[in-house]
Amino acid sequence: MKPISLTACTMTSCLGGGLAASRRALREGTSGLAKIAFETVELDTFVGEIAGVDDVRLPPALSAFDCRNNRAAEMGLAHDHFIDAAGEAVRRHGAARVGVFIGTSTAGILQTELAYRRRAPADGSLPADFDYRHTHSTFSVAEYIRERLGLRGPCTAISTACSSSAKAFASAARLMDAGLIDAAVVGGVDTLCLTTLYGFNSLELLSAEPCRPYDARRGGISIGEAAAFFLLERAVPSPVALLGYGESSDAHHMSSPHPEGLGAQRAMNAALGRAGLKAHDIDYVNLHGTGTKSNDSSEDRAIVALFGERVVVNSTKGMTGHTLGAAGAVEAVVSALAIEEGMIPASPGTREIDPELHARYEKSARTAKVDRVLSNSFGFGGSNCSLVLGRLAA
Repeated sequence: MKPISLTACTMTSCLGGGLAASRRALREGTSGLAKIAFETVELDTFVGEIAGVDDVRLPPALSAFDCRNNRAAEMGLAHDHFIDAAGEAVRRHGAARVGVFIGTSTAGILQTELAYRRRAPADGSLPADFDYRHTHSTFSVAEYIRERLGLRGPCTAISTACSSSAKAFASAARLMDAGLIDAAVVGGVDTLCLTTLYGFNSLELLSAEPCRPYDARRGGISIGEAAAFFLLERAVPSPVALLGYGESSDAHHMSSPHPEGLGAQRAMNAALGRAGLKAHDIDYVNLHGTGTKSNDSSEDRAIVALFGERVVVNSTKGMTGHTLGAAGAVEAVVSALAIEEGMIPASPGTREIDPELHARYEKSARTAKVDRVLSNSFGFGGSNCSLVLGRLAA
């Protein structure tokens, strides 16, 4: 595929608002994970919560969209001059030629959980002020971003569990290749809710400490929340571009990856092929790396089968937690920063590498020449997506 410029990006997570906070954490190895103190949840786990998200106020004209997920989206858009960058894209291409592609998983389900607490005692009906379309609906966050930025191109929400916002890049690239749009706002937003937390707990996947990807004593995931966005354009110069994407479906198990990582291998191979690259062209792999026994083991087998033990890999989920539907966009930001800053980011939480895992995992941040990064996002149901980001020649 022809490279697509990444002309703007931003990220808000438990590390803080905007890219500056993320850069510091990637270099210093600091984590935003903390013991859970969210809502009524009583679980022994750590989460990555966005500070201040409940204090955000949406523009009055968009007040119908008010929910935690859309407040996180608003908070994310407000940083790194992203709203201005989107406005410039509209001026360059026209509002109808700029699309919106947003990944999310649980979306605004917290709003429904809160509404259920207020059901009418007589008949159990939900309160009259509950607005499913503008709050809970998976499409709500994509529609909110479209309206907030004044865009009129194709608009879609993608919900394929933890690969959602990585697949948003693929969807945007296909429409650009088809000539239907000239630019796209692409990203992911996911926020904490009780369904997610208790659901993962029922699967016995939550860690009782900050998650430790690839660690010999890893005990599961730490759930996080985040909003991360990119502006994709062609014919507009930028230092970093989307070079390729690859998608696959394991069709192996509803919640477990293929033990040999066959679907992961297919996604990575497809991304490299679309980018016109070989495995030896990649300088760093940002792993899906959730910190569960089966996920890390499966991904390690896939990495070693494709790259051997040459390429540097690690996971940054020990900083942000697993941000679910937003993870692909969050880790695309991490990948872009690794290229721009010339570094291998840190992997906090990981202490002793599991001797049964054989990829070249690095725990500490260091300066490095990073021209091309492959980033993995794998979801429940075997929904896999890999992205290749790279430096464009001046």
